[in-house]
Amino acid sequence: MKILVTGYTGQLGYDVVREGARRGLEMHGVGSRDLDITDEAAVFELVRQLKPDALIHCAAYTAVDKAEDDREACWQVNVEGTRHLAQAAREIGAKFMYISTDYVFDGEGETPFTEEDSTGPIGYYGLTKYEGEKLVTTLLDHWFIVRISWVFGVNGNNFVKTMLRLAETRNELNVVADQFGSPTYTFDLAHLLIDMILTDKYGIYHASNEGYCSWTDFASEIFAQAGKAVKVNAITTEQYPTRAVRPRNSRMSKQKLVDQGFKPLPHWQDALRHYLTHEVN
Repeated sequence: MKILVTGYTGQLGYDVVREGARRGLEMHGVGSRDLDITDEAAVFELVRQLKPDALIHCAAYTAVDKAEDDREACWQVNVEGTRHLAQAAREIGAKFMYISTDYVFDGEGETPFTEEDSTGPIGYYGLTKYEGEKLVTTLLDHWFIVRISWVFGVNGNNFVKTMLRLAETRNELNVVADQFGSPTYTFDLAHLLIDMILTDKYGIYHASNEGYCSWTDFASEIFAQAGKAVKVNAITTEQYPTRAVRPRNSRMSKQKLVDQGFKPLPHWQDALRHYLTHEVN
């Protein structure tokens, strides 16, 4: 099977290509320097030339705060870029997998969101990702939409790396305690995505490591596992203002994965342990 993966230089795209290659699939990863997905002609040229059996679209404009002011660039990547890729995939009859986000929800309540729950993004980044979802469902017949949250992996920047870096010079940190979700380890997620793309079990899925935590819980566990003596002070969202509003509830139900016969990802604490042991120097 031949698979084209966008966002190869990012955390998830890198691991998806790595996992597919490990299984003997013909993987073609492209980053922004290889392909400008906002360039319709370039997208069609590459897809027509490569003729992949499937396209896994990991590339995205993910600077959540910057997106509030840099709206045109965010829209071009997350909406128009997705449109071009979906149309190209449709032309050659390729399967399409779109990586989405917990930010498509409004973040209200404490109950995990299901795939059938109403969306209601509260920030511009989330809005563009939801618009991308709508394009995929409108333009294509054979599609997967996979919503993920709180991503960390070996390639690129993430919360774990930030905490470990701060631990080198700080012995005390303030971390938000009233936003809840599930960390997603790209190594584990990549395994699931390859499992999924090899099937015809199309639809919307939620995928993250098992269990829920706050950012404070996550930071405390990072320091505990890494053996760093850093005191974590719990603060509120209001005490840490950001340009874009963050959802307080990013919990997502993954029951559909089980119902469709896919293996759930490991618990987030186990995922963190694997990451710190095998992939962080």
